[in-house]
Formats: sequence, structure tokens, C-alpha cells
Amino acid sequence: MELILLGPPGAGKGTQSKLLETRYGVAQISTGDMLRAEVKAGSPIGLEAKSIMDAGKLVSDDILIRMIGERIHRPDCAKGFILDGFPRTVPQAEALDKLLHETAVDLDAVIELKVDEAVLVERISGRFTCAKCGTGYHDTFKRPQREGVCDVCGGTEFIRRPDDKAETVHARLEAYNAQTAPILPYYRAQGRLHVVDGMADMADVEAEIEAVLRKIGIPPAVS
Repeated sequence: MELILLGPPGAGKGTQSKLLETRYGVAQISTGDMLRAEVKAGSPIGLEAKSIMDAGKLVSDDILIRMIGERIHRPDCAKGFILDGFPRTVPQAEALDKLLHETAVDLDAVIELKVDEAVLVERISGRFTCAKCGTGYHDTFKRPQREGVCDVCGGTEFIRRPDDKAETVHARLEAYNAQTAPILPYYRAQGRLHVVDGMADMADVEAEIEAVLRKIGIPPAVS
């Protein structure tokens, strides 16, 4: 099973990728995590990427594609992989197609997690967590039972991620719409694009994704 999960920040790509990884025994590949791992390991390609990042520059598509090319042939990808949030641009999608063709790997599907952006901004910008135990809460959807007191550990200090501010989320969505959304018609033209409702409950999104997998001939995972 070889999949790409697409969707804007906060759509749930990481969550659904992890669920698929566990249920189907495939590898979740996040390019950010992969890049950090290669740099930490001091591999040749990691050192190359580090020198570029240390100079304040963006890692090139060529390096990312080479990293993916190495990554998808590791033992944990024997049953397949899920690319989480990559490709991000049409040139990256074209380069990935070329890589997969050259390595005789067939992409099964591209799944878009469709979201309502206004609701997504509310969902993300309202998040906060207990500073002591990390339990998550939300201004609207999940407040502590006792105001200012964590339900789990009784902590009274809460924190918010800096990038969860509404203006930051809007900026990230604008970047996604400008750079990544054009990938959707690219994959639609190939007949690979499938759309699921990313605003549904996590279990419902998981069920929709599994329905897509059955539709394209991937059998249900063994529970």
C-alpha cells in the first residue's frame, strides 16, 4: 500500500497516518521527521542538508526526493508507506512520480482530507494543553470540568502553541492554498485523487479512508 495524504495544516494528516501505520503495518513518512533524522544520524545526505539549513536556505527538492528514494526501500516499508504532507508543490509531485516510476513503485492513491477553513481556524486556534500532563483542551469544544483545573492531574497551568494563533493559522492556510492546492487537479487528472471529510470525527475519517482503500482493492486490515 503506497499512499499520499494531503490536506491543510490541522486537517489530521498526522493522526490518520499513524492510525494507518498501526493497522496496516506500513511506514508513515513525514519529510520533516525524515530530514531531522538524517541530520541527527550524520548520514551523507543529512550532512548535505545540514550545511544548507545552517546557511539559512531551504533544502532543495532534489535532496528531499533523494531522501525519500532511500527511505521507501528500508525494511519497514516492505508493506508500503504513507507520505504525510508531501509533495507540497506540483514540481515535487512530478519529481516523486519520476522517482516512483524509476524504482518500480506504484502509487495506489492520493487522499485529500477536505476541511472547512473557517472551522479549522477555530479548531486550531482554540487549542490549549495542561502544562503538567499534556492533556488537550479547547476553548469551545472541550473545556476543563472545573475552570482552570486540569481534569486529569489537577494542574492549574495551561499553555498554547505559538503557531496555533488565528493569524498564524490563516497564514499557513494561505501558503497551502497557493503552493499545495494546485497538486489536487494534478492527481485528479491521473485518477488517483480521493476526497474524504476531514471535519468528521476521527473514527469517521478513519472509516472513510478505509472505504477508499477497499474501493481501490486494498483489503481491510486485520484487527
